[in-house]
Amino acid sequence: MTDRSAADPLTAAPPGGSAGRPPAVVVGGGIAGLLAAYRLARKGFRPLLLEARDQLGGPVSSHRLAGLELDAGAESFATARPAVAELLTDIGLADQIVSPAPGRAFVHHPDGAWPLPDRALLGIPADLSARDVRAVLGDDAAAEAAARDAVPAPRSVAGLPSTLGPLVRLRMGEAVLHRLVRPVVAGVYATDPEQLDVNTVAPGLLEQLAATGSLAGAVGRLRPAGAPGAAVAGLDGGMWTLTRRLAELVTAAGGDIRTGAPVTQLAKIEDGYQLTVGGSPAADSVTGAVVVLAGGHAAMRPLLHAAAPVVAPAADRGAGSAVALVTLVLDAPALDAAPRGPGLLVAADDQPASSGIGANNANSANTANPVRAKALTHATAKWPWLAGRLPSGRHVLRLSYGRDADEVNTITDAELRAVALQEAGALLGVPLTTEQLVDTDVIRWSGALPAPSAGHREAVRQFRSRLAAAAPTLALVGAGWAGTGLAAVVGDTELQIADLLRRRDNRATAGTFST
Repeated sequence: MTDRSAADPLTAAPPGGSAGRPPAVVVGGGIAGLLAAYRLARKGFRPLLLEARDQLGGPVSSHRLAGLELDAGAESFATARPAVAELLTDIGLADQIVSPAPGRAFVHHPDGAWPLPDRALLGIPADLSARDVRAVLGDDAAAEAAARDAVPAPRSVAGLPSTLGPLVRLRMGEAVLHRLVRPVVAGVYATDPEQLDVNTVAPGLLEQLAATGSLAGAVGRLRPAGAPGAAVAGLDGGMWTLTRRLAELVTAAGGDIRTGAPVTQLAKIEDGYQLTVGGSPAADSVTGAVVVLAGGHAAMRPLLHAAAPVVAPAADRGAGSAVALVTLVLDAPALDAAPRGPGLLVAADDQPASSGIGANNANSANTANPVRAKALTHATAKWPWLAGRLPSGRHVLRLSYGRDADEVNTITDAELRAVALQEAGALLGVPLTTEQLVDTDVIRWSGALPAPSAGHREAVRQFRSRLAAAAPTLALVGAGWAGTGLAAVVGDTELQIADLLRRRDNRATAGTFST
């Protein structure tokens, strides 16, 4: 991490100390909450961040295995949107941005594993005639998909399906949906594409489809050939270092951070809001001229109902799924060859290989038993910085589970570790044993991957508009509103805090200081 002195303008508190600085309260200590607190501190507020858990960062936090601090959740960010890179530059972490090692991830089906297409968006290919697309689909299915997509699409977005599954099925057919899109969506959102809002997960896709008349053409415009750089990037040391840096900046700028501090009540008062922290008899009361709610929907819903009952019913949109992440640290020199590159996505075993899809491919594994994992990341193959900090032959694998929420919630950690070790060996084609296991951990997330349904983006826009009118010094940020992924969360948080400050300034100019 870049070393900075106390005189650094990023870390130094605004002139005048805490005296006279209006209080701001941020509820939730994930990236959205930390970024909100940092921006408020830099704008002259005295932020207090309250996080119910004992650790900051939410899915961008860390855990310690085999002597290393590793990402406990997100380990990269999408580079198509500039928000995260701009934030990292702003907070002094630009020199820590790293690209993954060259090599494509794979998609695993019961009949084999294939590299994912080089140019695709959520698995939707930009070129249906490309060799890598034909390899995973089969020649006949690829030709059928191309014929469907050659039929000109409506020139109006209003005439197109608004959810991803029906859109792909209409334009390219079932094979593309099953072989490519569904595994990618399961890995990213832990859900099925049938109800996934296109405007939220793929902004601009419908507009480009209407303009080009072709879904492949639309993807081609959003994923142009020869575009420089990888689609994702990370941080040397792990994405969790972003959480650490933001927390440092908040406290250095005069803010306060409390963990293990659940907010149980929120009420309007004359000059802002009063919040109750914890339960009786140890409950504490704090006030804020502005409040930012950055926690999960289940925790925020009762607070919203108390602060703005007229608009609160929409607060349950974008609920997330249950996910379990199993990390394995292994001494396994056979993995040095990275047999599946940086990792693979696993298709649900809902279509038999005998259906003909992929039947003309030679890369058949004839896998009889369905794999429960939805994705595997070979972290030491993906990130050279991580491989360089481990002894020769030592590897880090991460397997994600969450296709079946009931199973994730009922299977024990010990059972999940055993399943993960067996499935990692099967997916990578390298037998792995408990004797090779150096360390392991299971991290469980509830509601960490919100899956926005049809109309999500417009519903959120309308809800926020009503909330701004009813409670102008209250803001909502986080993945449940912005969509999954650091790029979406960071970009949305920046906009929402700017709007919050603008609303407060307008009220101050008008001489109205209450909420």
